[in-house]
Amino acid sequence: MGATVSCCMSPDGSPKLARKAIELDDYPITNTADDVSEDTGTYLQHISDREVPDELAQESNPSDNPRASTIFLNKSQTDVREKRKSNYLNNHHMSPGLLSKKYSSCSTIFLDDSTVSLPNLKSTVKCVTLAIYYHIKNRDSNRSLDIFDEKIHPLTREKVPDDYSSVDPEHKLIYRFVRTLFSSAQLTAECAIVTLVYLERLLTYAEMDICPCNWKRVVLGAILLASKVWDDQAVWNVDYCQILKDITVEDMNEMERHFLELLQFNINVPASVYAKYYFDLRSLADDNNLNFPLEPLDNHRATKLEAISRLCEDRYKELGKVTIRKSLSADNLVGIRTTHAVLS
Repeated sequence: MGATVSCCMSPDGSPKLARKAIELDDYPITNTADDVSEDTGTYLQHISDREVPDELAQESNPSDNPRASTIFLNKSQTDVREKRKSNYLNNHHMSPGLLSKKYSSCSTIFLDDSTVSLPNLKSTVKCVTLAIYYHIKNRDSNRSLDIFDEKIHPLTREKVPDDYSSVDPEHKLIYRFVRTLFSSAQLTAECAIVTLVYLERLLTYAEMDICPCNWKRVVLGAILLASKVWDDQAVWNVDYCQILKDITVEDMNEMERHFLELLQFNINVPASVYAKYYFDLRSLADDNNLNFPLEPLDNHRATKLEAISRLCEDRYKELGKVTIRKSLSADNLVGIRTTHAVLS
């Protein structure tokens, strides 16, 4: 899905994150009558008893399973319910005014220019930063790692405030930070969605939280990795150092290496997972009145949509022909002519 990801680190880089070593002495081997049988030998546990149930795997890894609900959408539900209740109480006894949202009618159809294959950049970045905002606001705890701590690894030369780890950033601050990176590096809207997938995968795999003390470096690491995976011509680490003037290439390389290790080098994003995050972001936008820009359907746009539909239909027909050629069923035998054998 893009360029190959490389971690620009030398073998003599800084030490890896401390991991708990598992000693064999912690798991003593005992022989019981249930384990060993004279007739069948050593008892082997059935594979279905050893595997993790699908429901549990999907619940713990939403960035890997398309049927699992995204974390950011679950974290936003509490605030969404409160907003709906407040809007109902405020507008219940008021006369309806002008509608701020556009609706299609018999004479006019409103469509936005955002699709799952080509999302609107500005709207997508707003939705992704709003998802990050809900991650920070409704976090369960303040679990973090030193590699992402802004006090230990500052992004600027300015002094980090004393309350940097206790004050939650506003959505506007997160949006300005991400927008600066995307506009300067000329990243695409698809890259923003992949960034959110990597961010939630990091929180799940590393069992950490995105909080005020680490959100900038976590987001920066996710953007750095997503741009290299998604874009064919990826932005180099040194290019980000031109955007963030006070950060060093060595720090960027170190953060990228740790990010990959925490992801267990799982950078694959299935199309079904990508589509799920896209539509969940649209649901988040609708719940928070972040509507995608709507434009009336004119003749030019209608002709363009019709051309795209015809192109898709032709592709499906070609795929159907290839499928028939590979294998025939009883349904496809109608109309097939047989030739007479020539005997000599």
